Amino acid sequence: MINFKENEELNTLNHSCAHLMAQAVKHLYPNAKFWVGPVVEEGFYYDIDLGDDVIRDEDLDKIEKEMKKCAKDAKKIVRHEITKEEALEMFKDDEYKIDLISRMDDHEQVISCYTQGDFTDLCRGPHVDNTKLCRYFKLLKHSGAYWKGDENNKVLQRIYGVCLPTQEELEAHLADLEEAKLRDHRRLGKELEIFMFSDVVGAGLPMWLPNGFTMRRLLSDYIMYKELAQGYVHVMTPSVVSTKLYKISGHLEHYKDDMFPIMERDGNEFCLRPMNCPEHMMMYKSKLHSYRDLPVRIAEIANDFRFEAGGALTGIERSRAFTQNDSHIFCRPDQIAQEIKNVTQLILDVYGDFGFTQYSFRLSLRDKENTEKYFGNDELWERSEAQLREVLKEMNVPYYEAEGEAAFYGPKIDVQVRSALGHDVTLSTIQLDYQLPERFELEYVDSDGNKVRPVVIHRAILGSIDRFVAFILEETKGNLPLWLAPTQIVVLPVSPEAHKEYAEHVVEELRKNHFRVTLDDRNEKLGYRVREAQTEKIPVELVVGEKEMEEKGVTVRRYGSKEETKMSFDEFLANAIDETNRKAL
Repeated sequence: MINFKENEELNTLNHSCAHLMAQAVKHLYPNAKFWVGPVVEEGFYYDIDLGDDVIRDEDLDKIEKEMKKCAKDAKKIVRHEITKEEALEMFKDDEYKIDLISRMDDHEQVISCYTQGDFTDLCRGPHVDNTKLCRYFKLLKHSGAYWKGDENNKVLQRIYGVCLPTQEELEAHLADLEEAKLRDHRRLGKELEIFMFSDVVGAGLPMWLPNGFTMRRLLSDYIMYKELAQGYVHVMTPSVVSTKLYKISGHLEHYKDDMFPIMERDGNEFCLRPMNCPEHMMMYKSKLHSYRDLPVRIAEIANDFRFEAGGALTGIERSRAFTQNDSHIFCRPDQIAQEIKNVTQLILDVYGDFGFTQYSFRLSLRDKENTEKYFGNDELWERSEAQLREVLKEMNVPYYEAEGEAAFYGPKIDVQVRSALGHDVTLSTIQLDYQLPERFELEYVDSDGNKVRPVVIHRAILGSIDRFVAFILEETKGNLPLWLAPTQIVVLPVSPEAHKEYAEHVVEELRKNHFRVTLDDRNEKLGYRVREAQTEKIPVELVVGEKEMEEKGVTVRRYGSKEETKMSFDEFLANAIDETNRKAL
């Protein structure tokens, strides 16, 4: 997916196309007034006050036709510079532009606007040379949007669009958008009954249906066994904690805006936790450790809560209640490099198991121009950043650096993926932290008998299990591997009456071997039941009829394939057990 906001050429082109759309809208709706028309990752949009008119789907075609007329004229797009007083006079009848101009700094004496034919709009620019360069466009959708994002303000009409340099590029991009719709985890989650949302329950608070809970359980078991093999111990901590804990950690000071409101009871303050680090610090502190005990690796499948902005909520990719595959490694300074290497290798192993190939490692550094929002001194930060950089280089892991993406207590390695919706999201993370051990006064006894501070490595392999499920659904289009599918096998008797007894025997044997299997013996034609199993994306269909019953066999059909394979039931069972144990893709 293209990021139109970051690509300088496409950014300028799409901003110019937003003006082209506004010009066309003004022709069709002479009383239209315009708020803002920015370029976003997906293209552009414009917020418009149409008075009593409301944009409908069929109106987009009408606007597109007018845009094509405007583009065909190839009007020059001309920049004008005017004073603030002149701007106020020019747009005196437009309350939206007056609002923008009035909020400009008084020292900003020169204001720019752009004119193309009969349309002029306030704008910083830049723009392309003429309107004909914007002729390869598509209006994608429309919605309502509160003016300034404030629900107390008027609802404006927001129209989204996209513009590319050529017709071929536009068609390719539109094809990508259609593919993205098929992969959208929100659509798949609803179709496959993985999760649901309810306004009555609350925005951004997912409810996991039986199929989804099965996936979560399987993923939790999968990663916990991986962690046990590497010496982790698993714990459980409360989701509601005293604010005292977050005052010590600094989260209340640095993270309060992203947390749910504080609750007060009997003179005490409590909060829903946004992460698990402080609780694990207290667990480590509950007893004295020797240098021989380290590293101590504490892991948890933990429920966390963050009050994400309403506009940022995206299904289970970004929600307000989620579950983290979290861990904190308490180690000596001489153990840092090896522990980070171990975690990095674990990430690579997990991604290999799931067949992930499209991801990138990002070294997230602090913003050197805004150091007051971070804990610690320059020396500690430089040392921490250098240590992470050195590990990535030693392991020959390709990475890029991003200033301003560090946690407030330390730098981190983030593994970034691109969602089907075009969002750049973090799946896994490794964070190096010298600060929280200091704030919590953590200690261990070194080889000389002195009490010294450990270093903490925060790490999440699956990251948010919710986001991980979203990414898996999008990567596979819901065609899940046998080991992870909520329903692995459906048994279909050719005749629901004549072959039911044998079908029930097959189901019983599969369940004895821990397969998640259903029997579809409804009084419907076999073809209908086969098609329904395909719609539900069940990995394996077993058809049993007269011949299968006589030979103690099954006819196997895999999701997405029309091929059928006949084999003995024992052979199928052995193959299915092997495929599940290997977690084959």
